[in-house]
Amino acid sequence: MAATAKLLYRPLPLFRANFNSNRFRRTLAQCSNRSRKADIKKARAASAALDSVLKRRTRSETEFDGELVRQYVSEGGHIPVMLGEVLEVFSRLTLRSFVDCTVGAAGHSSAVIRAHSELQLYIGLDVDPVAHEKAQAQIDTVMNDDSRSRASDLRAYTLLKNFKDVKSALHEVDRKLLDDGVDGILMDLGVSSMQVNNAKRGFSVLNDGPLDMRMNPQASLKAEDILNSWPEDEVGRILREYGEESNWRSLQTKIVKARLGGGLHSTGELVNLVQSTSGRSGGRQGWIKTATRVFQALRIAVNDELKTLEDALYACFDCLSSGGRLAVISFHSLEDRIVKQTFLDIINKEDGNGDEERFQSPKDSNDSEGEAWSKHRIGGRRGTILTKRPVTPTEEEERLNRRCRSGKLRVIQKT
Repeated sequence: MAATAKLLYRPLPLFRANFNSNRFRRTLAQCSNRSRKADIKKARAASAALDSVLKRRTRSETEFDGELVRQYVSEGGHIPVMLGEVLEVFSRLTLRSFVDCTVGAAGHSSAVIRAHSELQLYIGLDVDPVAHEKAQAQIDTVMNDDSRSRASDLRAYTLLKNFKDVKSALHEVDRKLLDDGVDGILMDLGVSSMQVNNAKRGFSVLNDGPLDMRMNPQASLKAEDILNSWPEDEVGRILREYGEESNWRSLQTKIVKARLGGGLHSTGELVNLVQSTSGRSGGRQGWIKTATRVFQALRIAVNDELKTLEDALYACFDCLSSGGRLAVISFHSLEDRIVKQTFLDIINKEDGNGDEERFQSPKDSNDSEGEAWSKHRIGGRRGTILTKRPVTPTEEEERLNRRCRSGKLRVIQKT
């Protein structure tokens, strides 16, 4: 026992005898420097990545006019996104006819009507009867505004239709429109505040309501049907492809397991399921982001949004007159990807043969002065994409309206 104690005790004085405090400090400093250098390297890499993202993002250079935007905020609190940019897109055109494919609360439409005194025909479409009713009232108000400076013979129509049916809408108003074409078309793909804020519609993550999510209340399919009766693999595919959710397997398993207890019937129950799957990872913001992706996936599936969007883009371009413009505001990567790829296909599509893209600056186009928002253009046989990269909201607008922060504006012009 004593021998063991001596052995245990002996290294200590040896360590004390050989300990060099200066050498220890130098070693510690070297370790600290290595750690500091690693931190600096990581910080530089993060900064480079951020710079790369910012370079890819084309911030709008349009001066944000808060007073203008406030004029067109609806009673339900819906704020028209990138209003100044939309007005700028159509400002160089003689806009005799204009179609708003997603009229909503008619904020964009009202501003366009007031900005173009030459406008002779306006058509607003919306598949949501509540939005259609509000839009109709707002357009009537604009039409009866004595302070307007425009021709008194403007014809205005608001129709309860999906934007994929734009051709039949134009035919219903005037058969000649399909031959002559319209000068401007707008598509704002965002869910409006009046839809999100109404818990009964089922779009809100934070307000409990039925699992509905139908844009058209007359449609038969609801989010509840998908969650409680669709095949397990199909539920997983929706979460993976439409929600781009990395944790889709666990969510899929829990959704199917919930069917054994009667299924999911309210947005609150779905949110609770997401919370239990996400755990405490990322705190409140973590599960809210996951829930937002899940709700997005279900909404897209319920309304068949991606296929409808693609069909509508082709139809809208066909409805344009020569020199007419189609502007699209999207709010998530799936939509933006479809808009980008469809625009590329449209301008090069002719008799089934492709054509190489021709990159242009604004000065290369017919507009000799160029347009500040159109940095780079892509020319093709059938038209020109005026936004090689999408235009995104100004920082000022993002501060006013957080829901606009993911907005991306792309514009195409027909040859």
